[in-house]
Amino acid sequence: MQKNINIQNKKARFQYEILDKYTAGIVLTGTEIKSIRSSKASIAESFCEFNERGELFVINMTIEEYAFGNYYNHKPKAERKLLLNKKELKKLEKEVNVKGNAIIPLRLFINDKGFAKMEIALAKGKKLYDKRETIKDRDNKRNLDRVKKIYK
Repeated sequence: MQKNINIQNKKARFQYEILDKYTAGIVLTGTEIKSIRSSKASIAESFCEFNERGELFVINMTIEEYAFGNYYNHKPKAERKLLLNKKELKKLEKEVNVKGNAIIPLRLFINDKGFAKMEIALAKGKKLYDKRETIKDRDNKRNLDRVKKIYK
């Protein structure tokens, strides 16, 4: 009887052009996973970065402190390690070195086995005119749907 946890980064698709997607595991402590299961996490301002040993970490992800945790409670904005295959990590590290590319989290979810997973994307930042284009397309689609609904 577990409710479906699906925490999304809604601004990501607006601010970035998604090039490639990956699903990564996350190294968490007990109080962190309990907070995520109660939907007390945010990935809105977070991003991913490699350290000097070639490990991928998610930075600036907020997981609120667990309400029933004692002195074993976690830090809300700690860096958390992401788990991917070596081949995927090497490919991502090579792509990130290209100017303008970044790794951003798209959504945080709990899979069927009960493990927390993060869908990350290799992305390129959009320019202002690309964002305006996206807004214009969204408005046009909304207006078209309205017209179709009237004439049905």
